[in-house]
Amino acid sequence: MCGLTGYYSKSHPIENSKPVLEMLKIQKHRGPDDSGVLGINMGDALLEELPVDQPKDFTSTPDLVFGFNRLSILDVSPAGHQPMIHHESKVALMMNGEVYNAFDFKPELEKSGFQFKGHSDTEVVLALYLAYGLDGMLERLNGMFALSIYDGRKNEWYLVRDRLGIKPLYVLNNSSYLAFSSEMKSFKNLPEFKFELDKSKLSEFLLFRNSINHTLFKDIINLTPGTYWKIGLEGEIDVNTYYDIREEGTDNPKLNRKELENALRNSVKRQMISDVKLGSQLSGGVDSSLVTALATEFTEKGSLETVSIVFDDARFSEKKYIDEVAKSFKLKSHQFTLNAEAYLDLLDEAVWHFEQPINHPNTVGIKLLSREAKKHVTVLLSGEGADESLAGYDRFLPDSKKRLSINILRGLIKNRSQLGSFIKLMFNTENRYILKTAYSGMGVTSKIYSQFSVTDAMKSRIGIWESIKMNPQQKKRKYELISYLPDLLMRQDKMSMAHSIENRVPFLDNEMIDTVLNISDDLLVKQKNGRLEGKWLLKEICSEMFNSDFAYRNKMGFSIPLKSFFSSNSFKERWENEILPGIKRRGIFDADVLQKWMRNPSDMNGEQLDAIWLMLGFEIWSKQYLD
Repeated sequence: MCGLTGYYSKSHPIENSKPVLEMLKIQKHRGPDDSGVLGINMGDALLEELPVDQPKDFTSTPDLVFGFNRLSILDVSPAGHQPMIHHESKVALMMNGEVYNAFDFKPELEKSGFQFKGHSDTEVVLALYLAYGLDGMLERLNGMFALSIYDGRKNEWYLVRDRLGIKPLYVLNNSSYLAFSSEMKSFKNLPEFKFELDKSKLSEFLLFRNSINHTLFKDIINLTPGTYWKIGLEGEIDVNTYYDIREEGTDNPKLNRKELENALRNSVKRQMISDVKLGSQLSGGVDSSLVTALATEFTEKGSLETVSIVFDDARFSEKKYIDEVAKSFKLKSHQFTLNAEAYLDLLDEAVWHFEQPINHPNTVGIKLLSREAKKHVTVLLSGEGADESLAGYDRFLPDSKKRLSINILRGLIKNRSQLGSFIKLMFNTENRYILKTAYSGMGVTSKIYSQFSVTDAMKSRIGIWESIKMNPQQKKRKYELISYLPDLLMRQDKMSMAHSIENRVPFLDNEMIDTVLNISDDLLVKQKNGRLEGKWLLKEICSEMFNSDFAYRNKMGFSIPLKSFFSSNSFKERWENEILPGIKRRGIFDADVLQKWMRNPSDMNGEQLDAIWLMLGFEIWSKQYLD
């Protein structure tokens, strides 16, 4: 896990390494162990490495430059240095991430004549590219990765993102640059560049808390998962899809619990590979508990360390279950308490690293977890991805049309100007499911943002939904994996990498995804103890490993006690002196409505609390990136 960055200059050669060194410096936390800079003259296929201790002039008049920060996980020796170059072929490669099956291919590559200099997965990926080309290489990779590859034989350059978007790869494309980076903040250091708000994405962001591979910055996107860009000598871009989850999977009624358990066990085993200390991110929920339990099968008894966030308020804490897992498997359990004071202290740092207004309040908790975890481990396994792939959310259960209609009607009463749009949405079954994935209520959203358009907010999501041609349950899961999961993955990546920790997600392993996409619908949602349960097959595995009460309890998730946080004197003071004045000055949101709610935090409902939270994050983000 590392950080890559660089840019292609569209107008003139790149004279000096200073901009790319500054881009590396601002994301040094992603790779504190080593750095590298490479200038590339695409026209003449010239590769020029420069030292990173201070800015230097290039002599090869490059139009493309690569920069890399390395966090050493596999092969901590200098042999893993990047950008990695195969001089004979004039091929240079950078990879952020891990390829878990890389070493399966090493014998055949050695047999074909490739001479390895080290023991990193990156070198195997380079060898696979040389042996099989880009598409052949990608067919073989099982892992999480973002790649930048220059091929001097073809005078082509590639940007590649993994199948599900586990690793970020941001691209800035404007009249001056085609720049790329693991973190957008690197673009701050491009000459004559300034971040600008893209207001066209605000309606979607406010309603759903993300804009699916787009950002709130003009001209910046996150490369679509499962795709690669091929960039030619003149900067022309050809976008290619090598993996499309919409086209994967069938309904296999014969797939059973044991097959799912074996797929998860294989995934966990693959992802245990590391030359540095590895632990588990244990929330106490079903998913992370299963990952943790399986991980103990591949470690010495009592040696696996876990890290967890707990709360003083038992209503929000899963400490009981964390302790149960730790006791059952004799784990070294590290637990960290998140209170209002710690939450507010970490908020600005979390926004800076997330690079967008924080969409989930628990992001700050993951930031604290990562900071404290770094004292014990460098790699963490997590349970991310299970709810989306295995129907774990309540919205996967049979449609509660009455409840959803009431929520929409509340919006109708408050937003007569959008009455027609609301009615169309309410009476369309497919749109109803999309609305169930919304994080905010339409009524609250349009009260704080007068330009809110439900049509704009829904447009891209309706397109995604309509493009998935599967049965209803399969369609829902794929929609969640495309639209909801990516931002959760960015949350994990950025909060963990802020403290140089690699976060791995066994539920999103190739074998695991291929398996779950073939699970029959009737094995996902079933009756248990008189109520419908989602993620049923996984809970059956959990019930066997732990017990039925552990597996079939009410889902808590990683909840944050916002009401108590907003009632604290320190928060109220900051709201009055900094946040509210900033909101008024920008004139985007209705400060009067927000202030009315904030007069009595204890009286706020859930939607109002979430709206205040989002406005808090938006203002902090705006000050950091737009001012």
